[in-house]
Amino acid sequence: MSQGIVYLVGAGPGDLGLVTFRAKELIERADVLVYDYLVHPDLLQWCTPECEQVYVGKKAGFHALPQEQIETLLVKHAKAGKTVVRLKGGDPFIFGRGGEEAKCLARDGVPFEVVPGVTAALAAGAYAGIPLTHRNTSSTLVFLTGHEDPKKHELQVDWRSYGALKNATLAIYMGMGHLRFILDELMAGGLSAETPAAVVQWASLGRQRSVAGTAATLAGLVEKAKLAAPAIIFVGEVVKNHNQIDWFERLPLFGRRVAITRTREQGSELREKLEAQGAEVLELPLIKVTKKVDRQTMADVFLELGHYDWVVFTSPNGVKYFFEETYRVFDDVRSLGLLRFACIGEATARAIRERHVKVECMPDAATAEALAEALIATGSLDSAQVLVVTGNLNRDTLVTKLEEARAIVDQFPVYETQPNDLSGDAAAQDFRERGADAILFASSSAAQGYSDQAKALKLGPEAKRPLVGSIGPQTSETLKELGLPVAFEAKKPGLDALVEALVAKLKR
Repeated sequence: MSQGIVYLVGAGPGDLGLVTFRAKELIERADVLVYDYLVHPDLLQWCTPECEQVYVGKKAGFHALPQEQIETLLVKHAKAGKTVVRLKGGDPFIFGRGGEEAKCLARDGVPFEVVPGVTAALAAGAYAGIPLTHRNTSSTLVFLTGHEDPKKHELQVDWRSYGALKNATLAIYMGMGHLRFILDELMAGGLSAETPAAVVQWASLGRQRSVAGTAATLAGLVEKAKLAAPAIIFVGEVVKNHNQIDWFERLPLFGRRVAITRTREQGSELREKLEAQGAEVLELPLIKVTKKVDRQTMADVFLELGHYDWVVFTSPNGVKYFFEETYRVFDDVRSLGLLRFACIGEATARAIRERHVKVECMPDAATAEALAEALIATGSLDSAQVLVVTGNLNRDTLVTKLEEARAIVDQFPVYETQPNDLSGDAAAQDFRERGADAILFASSSAAQGYSDQAKALKLGPEAKRPLVGSIGPQTSETLKELGLPVAFEAKKPGLDALVEALVAKLKR
């Protein structure tokens, strides 16, 4: 049996963009993933289907697994020859008990590697406009733990001694349960009651909230704002910078909660665009797309492949699965011959270009009608052989218009769109309980999926009713037919235009 290994990996503070390349690489090849409460759920999507995922999260009053059992679990899997990734929020060696786990592994002779992550205090400072050090203001940075149960620590914090520090920034983890006590003790040790202080909750995520005041007023402000863990407490003169350089909380969609309904594979691009505007994004993958290719149809198409004048794609999924099958059957790209390629939408065009293939026809409007008109305008369709690569739900509009222009059209379905059951999905439960400011639809199939799963997505009495946003006329028409009033629509079909319409509607 080969020797296993454990990687103690920092998952960062929450924002997926702050996860290291090394962390992503290890997650993608892990046999076993052992992860904590504050780990972003999307990181789990990087695992292979065969990876065993074990949740060991800890919250106040609840531990999924005691620390000793976590360490035993790591040793057991590593000694079984497996690659184990122990994924910890923030950094493993900053209040993450990574040192304890490393000592256990060393004692048992298990190979391990430590992969640092962005710790919460660094992210909270950066995303709340609080530089943790500053010339002429703070030359010392102190990380402290204000754990709610001091008895768990052999060395309890002497808060009064830290109240006497000069030119220092205090970054306090896990202190929300004793916030008032901590501030009182710091002031009893000599800290001025007027010293700036702040709390940053859910740092780096769209749900981030912050409150700033002084050592004397912060506890009351936090209680009024109902901030709670997970949060970082900052004390020091640097907090004064919060109002001036708080860039993140000034983004146009900051504080807005947006639900998206694309597949998990397609949703990442839209999520990134929304998060760049400061939104908190909730993913509701109402549909799933899988490859489905009829072998006889594929054989007929590939026999004629060199004779087609145009290959037409209506979605990135079609591009993905067409080229997967093409490269599986042919070992030479020249087998494509002198084909010309046309498509709908920039995302589909980008998927084609990634295969080092030129797109020769793409209309400005991402609709079947516009693509048909653009192809007709080339003057090349009379008696031309055209292959339209589709899914199972594509409309006949494109094919009909091409045939009316005297083209000879073959269809090649390569994928299937199906409903994705959300009845037991955690994001769906969150949506039912809290709702959202807006929900975005980028296809008619997603709109239909939302209607089909109305029971699984029924909003609770306290949930916020979202405004409905549509990517274009075809999707809007479907939404209206389903009884969902469209509050805003992209000026032209495309994700960028959809986000622009959302910003225009919800911008603070």
